[in-house]
Amino acid sequence: MLRSTILLASRTPMVKRAVVNAPVSRNVVHRFVAGESVEDAVRATRALVGRGLLVTLDHLGEDTKDAGMAEATTKAYLTLLTRLADEGLTSGAEVSLKCSAVGQQVDQQLAVDNAGTVCEAAAAVGTRVTLDMEDHTTTDSTLSILRELRRDFPQTGAVLQAYLRRTEADCRDLAYAGSRVRLCKGAYSEPESVAFQSRDEVDRSYVRCLRVLMSGPGYPMVASHDPRLLAITSWLAERGHRAKGSYEYQFLFGIRPGEQRRLALAGEHVRVYVPYGGEWYGYLMRRLAERPANVGFFLRALLTRS
Repeated sequence: MLRSTILLASRTPMVKRAVVNAPVSRNVVHRFVAGESVEDAVRATRALVGRGLLVTLDHLGEDTKDAGMAEATTKAYLTLLTRLADEGLTSGAEVSLKCSAVGQQVDQQLAVDNAGTVCEAAAAVGTRVTLDMEDHTTTDSTLSILRELRRDFPQTGAVLQAYLRRTEADCRDLAYAGSRVRLCKGAYSEPESVAFQSRDEVDRSYVRCLRVLMSGPGYPMVASHDPRLLAITSWLAERGHRAKGSYEYQFLFGIRPGEQRRLALAGEHVRVYVPYGGEWYGYLMRRLAERPANVGFFLRALLTRS
């Protein structure tokens, strides 16, 4: 119930105005978001890479309604990639891209072209792109865009969401050599007809999907903070004789930094998902919905003067 309420608030203009305009909001957001500028993103990346962690960067923005906004987002990614290259960070940092942010809702070919421009720029500086997944209505379109991009940029990553009933089958389709797949639980409000609703159902689906990916020849990217799922990942890797570096763990920026460091020190590949940009509200609300315990942290901060 709390998760549904938070996700509803993420789409309510009045609530958005109250949160965005609260004087302390931006200080709270810095726990989950690197900042609003590309330099904030570069600074956070430099610090994380310096601690032996990998990074994927997301320029926040989605629901683009016109070609001009899509082009602006594309240019923002090109600027980011240039700055990462200037700082010598591309060996440890890649980018994550929402197809909706580069024109998916305007025209699919526009999204393919813009995402391809970002992939080409990433390849030129020695890194790659992962396509983020959004609500279930975009899944087929996003996977279609992925297929087109992988023709020229085979290392383009995919994201699959374990709470969708279709995802185990999608994992089987994408568990092939060279395929990079990030498995997460999912952070959108979805109907029961397409998505598991209870935590236990989602967790069981995650494990089934994880088994498929970890037993295949691809490169699984395990995006979870759940200690049980992290332990299952380790067990599956050991049982399947997977070498460290043939898969990776992924954490959200600001979540369980101690566990991030512990795994990295144990020789595991650990990547931190680092969002940045001015359009942070929707991202923040989905993070609160994923882990309602974060609501208490946020509300305490709103009620406490900094």
